[in-house]
Amino acid sequence: MAIINGLDTEKLMKVVETIKQNWEMGKTVWKASTEWKGAFRVQTCSRDFSLMADEPEMLCGTNTAANPVEMVLQAYGACLTIGYAMNAAVRGIELETIKTEVEGEIDLPGFLGLEPPETYGMDKLPGFKTVTATVKIKAKNADESTLKALHEHVVKTSPVGLTLSRPVKVITNLQII
Repeated sequence: MAIINGLDTEKLMKVVETIKQNWEMGKTVWKASTEWKGAFRVQTCSRDFSLMADEPEMLCGTNTAANPVEMVLQAYGACLTIGYAMNAAVRGIELETIKTEVEGEIDLPGFLGLEPPETYGMDKLPGFKTVTATVKIKAKNADESTLKALHEHVVKTSPVGLTLSRPVKVITNLQII
């Protein structure tokens, strides 16, 4: 078994082959839950893992954790980094460093329910207008063209990146308890 970038490439390829043999196994459902903890503090959970969310002081939070939009940026950066590690490993590329910086621009008036003056050029809809990721990668045994091909593959197969880049049907239900 070859271990590249800390990943068992034989095991990775078995996962790929298993899904090729049974496409139904490729349909997965991921879940998260949240619980309000007072003020703007929210505990988020997925499987056996939890994170806290909060808002910065400038938005009247207590600045005890990243806010949800920062978590979206973190999720994209993490998704890219995992994609590079996995795809490099199965291609035999030994990575030394992957660092990803992600930023996004949000106009706060939409979130606050305000309609900004046209002269400010702000959108009245909340959410990211642009997300920019810069990936810095260093490999022991890959040239520039190999790393560019890896980059193109990772970007076009990033679940979080693709979710951010296209409309997604979002259904939000309310249950009064």
